[in-house]
Amino acid sequence: MIKSKNDPDYTFEEYNGYTIASHKNNVPERDINNLIIVYRTDDFPNYGFIIGLDDSKLSGRRKSVPNNMEDARNYIDWVVEARQEKAAIKPKEITVDPKDYDLRVNKGMLPTLDIKGQTFYVDLQMDKLRPKDDFLSNGIVFSDIELYYDLDKRAYTIPYNPKTHEFQEPDYMNIKEFPKDLIAVEFPSERLLDRIGWNRKYGFDLTHGLDKSGLQLKFTAKEIPWQQTFLAGLIKSNLNAENKQKEAPKNSTRKGRKM
Repeated sequence: MIKSKNDPDYTFEEYNGYTIASHKNNVPERDINNLIIVYRTDDFPNYGFIIGLDDSKLSGRRKSVPNNMEDARNYIDWVVEARQEKAAIKPKEITVDPKDYDLRVNKGMLPTLDIKGQTFYVDLQMDKLRPKDDFLSNGIVFSDIELYYDLDKRAYTIPYNPKTHEFQEPDYMNIKEFPKDLIAVEFPSERLLDRIGWNRKYGFDLTHGLDKSGLQLKFTAKEIPWQQTFLAGLIKSNLNAENKQKEAPKNSTRKGRKM
């Protein structure tokens, strides 16, 4: 939306380590087109949060102004104070490789996942595993594979086409044998694949959760034999249904009387 602080459609203000952007065309009333966007200064202009509609949240009589920076300042003060309180109550020592942290946070390097020799970038902004050096492939879109997520394992197990480098479902209704052109692969959830990208996307502190999950930039998917997946039971069920259909008695035909 905003590419630089020279954008003529916005007014900008630096406040307590944050950049506040407010649209110049905002009107003095609650309107869906009114925008106040707050960025951590080092994340501008890639990651911002819409925190209000230029409609003040002060108690008592409500006050609306075209470019209400006060809401944004109050929001920033609340975030900064909450972080300070959290650090004071429960300080945590995050042990991650500083080189990896610098590569991910400051250099913008995305984590990678190797699937059967093909490297994928973990791109949460695009909601997908994006194949490296294969621009014809759509890759693996996370919203397409959500039904294949195992909450207990915190991992996906999906059918994968190693030639197209894409998620591909077999014909579940008619499948009678294990597919020869597809394999089953297992890999961690997007939150574990890119904890920092996840934190940015959902507004958490960049180091949130790193004390538990650590920071890893390279992953390798595990190939799972088809016999260990739900496909084994489904194929058996389809074969049983086919056999019952074959064994069903055919309707007899009655011959008419001869005249």
